Amino acid sequence: MVSRAWNALGWARSHLLTAVVFLGRVLLVLLAVVPCTLARLLAQLPRPAPPPRRRSGKPRILFIGGTLNHTTQLHQVAAQLPEFEHAFTWYYCDGILDVFRKLGWLESTALGDKLRARCLAYLQARHLPLDLGGARGDYDLAITCSDMAVPRNVRGRPLVLVQEGMTDPEDVIFRLVRAFRLPPWLAITSSATSLSHAYDRFCVASEGYREHFEKKGARPETIVVTGIPNFDDCERYRQNDFPHRDFVLVCSSDIRETARWEDRPKFIRDVAALAAGRRIIWKLHPNENVLRARAELAALAPHALIYESGCAEEMIANCSVLVTQYSSTAYVGLALGKEVHSFFDVAELRRLCPVQNGGASAARVADVCRDLIRAQQRRRIPEAEAQPASAVDTGLSPA
Repeated sequence: MVSRAWNALGWARSHLLTAVVFLGRVLLVLLAVVPCTLARLLAQLPRPAPPPRRRSGKPRILFIGGTLNHTTQLHQVAAQLPEFEHAFTWYYCDGILDVFRKLGWLESTALGDKLRARCLAYLQARHLPLDLGGARGDYDLAITCSDMAVPRNVRGRPLVLVQEGMTDPEDVIFRLVRAFRLPPWLAITSSATSLSHAYDRFCVASEGYREHFEKKGARPETIVVTGIPNFDDCERYRQNDFPHRDFVLVCSSDIRETARWEDRPKFIRDVAALAAGRRIIWKLHPNENVLRARAELAALAPHALIYESGCAEEMIANCSVLVTQYSSTAYVGLALGKEVHSFFDVAELRRLCPVQNGGASAARVADVCRDLIRAQQRRRIPEAEAQPASAVDTGLSPA
């Protein structure tokens, strides 16, 4: 009896907190309408010309990481661009968004200290060249997997956006952000991906996603179907050392951690019913509250094996059934012919499923980057020719 009362209290507290946070998000969006509209009008005023760019040496590319999914995708793209100078950074921002980050309000996002630390650890372990926050500046091109925050030192430079994976459901806040042309970060979730319009090219996973992002409002001329590196060769995951076979795998999402409502106990019971006695392996999202999730599973699915880390894709390759919520891992299951359950319509996921091109996506994204840099270099030549001879950097000292 005491246990039931305690569970009911926890349920009520969780739902109340979710409602308060949701109302706070709506209020924040509405309060942002006037200042964002004024900022947009001010941005149309004439501005001083940007400082001259470097005229010699290799073109420089800034790779803006984020989650491990973001960072590993961009690392693969960088490997296809050996002729350029590289620098890597964690995900960063400026302005009021950086104030929120410092206050700890963005810990559930790629701007939070936890995910930043994971990104930095990955980059350092591989001895990749760092320029945190793009502090050295004057890059010929930047590439990122999220346009939720586009810092000032990147705006105005060529920018390539690479789709990270599945986008979150579109809710009322997404619709307000799109209707009032507000910064995408106000939506909090990846539902607003592509709405910054600050990129020159947007590399997407499939023709289905081309249509998906066009409906969101992305400019059609910027979208290129390249496939995305972490989801374009799922067959390779069949060769693995994961010790289990023929189980029901659950890849849960960080729904509650991003202030959305979820009835996790019901979800666990539904999974147990679907499993019908088969072994359950539960792969937690990296952003989940581990202690809470483990306690819930111990009470409702005590025999489930729980993994906080590990390669989810290899687990999917060995499972019989994949159960997801809002996870891009559903695409791996579909590509490998698994029985897949998702909070999204599975038929729609099949339409959106990333192209399987045997791992060629990183090279295709790299070609998009090359084309942008070449176009930029072609524009520089007439600019240099139009300058007076004394204004052109010849590399010679004055007599």
